[in-house]
Amino acid sequence: MITQEQVDFYHENGYLLVKGVFNSEEVEAMRIATDAIIDRAAKSKFDRSDTWQGDYLPPEQLKKLVLKGFHDVHYHDAVFTRALCHPNIAAVLSRLIGPNVQVHHSKMLVKPPEKGAAFPMHQDYPYFPHANHSMIAASIHLDDSDMENGCLCVIPGTHKNGPMPHVGAHYLNHKEYPISSGTPCPASAGDVLFFNYLTIHGSDVNRSARPRRNVLVQYRDPEDLPTEEVHVNWGQGLMVCGHNPIFKEYKGAH
Repeated sequence: MITQEQVDFYHENGYLLVKGVFNSEEVEAMRIATDAIIDRAAKSKFDRSDTWQGDYLPPEQLKKLVLKGFHDVHYHDAVFTRALCHPNIAAVLSRLIGPNVQVHHSKMLVKPPEKGAAFPMHQDYPYFPHANHSMIAASIHLDDSDMENGCLCVIPGTHKNGPMPHVGAHYLNHKEYPISSGTPCPASAGDVLFFNYLTIHGSDVNRSARPRRNVLVQYRDPEDLPTEEVHVNWGQGLMVCGHNPIFKEYKGAH
């Protein structure tokens, strides 16, 4: 699925866009499932907007923005269970992480047309810190994505900085790290952007008439242990490649 040159690019820059990981039928099935989850959530008591709060945007603008960010989508629809262990995904991860790869969690990030919220620049590390920093996000694009509808932007090489001090709800100082400081990563539906959880990334507001639907799955080496008991869920640790060298009894999240 990827060449040695692409593997080297990832290790040097902390991210890699892989084209055509999912075909059009697979993408359409995930779109239908995503929209159905939003619809079911809207009829439940668990619906919410996950728009990041903070001083990175004026308060009156922040109030108008919406982000649907439901976690563990593979608990909601089998289409995502198939996606997160797709042979093409496994082929890439086995080159970037190693022979043994497990799921940490999944989530959907949907920016509605014209009011989809921004993500200020940040590292994912503060949310679920691990000892060896093997954690990689796979951002699966369900729509064509560009700066107009809020595509992801990364700062290449920042995974080499190690963990950085964050402010507010785990984002970097927006005056020091504006979204404009990132390299845009436009992508087509079916493409997957892989990036290390130490790579600084973010995305701007969706100002277009198009949705920006992404499903993001975090993966790790099973021998890379968490340094804090945070972000634990009962299905964590599903093996995608290889085996888990650490044998233990798995029980419900606490």
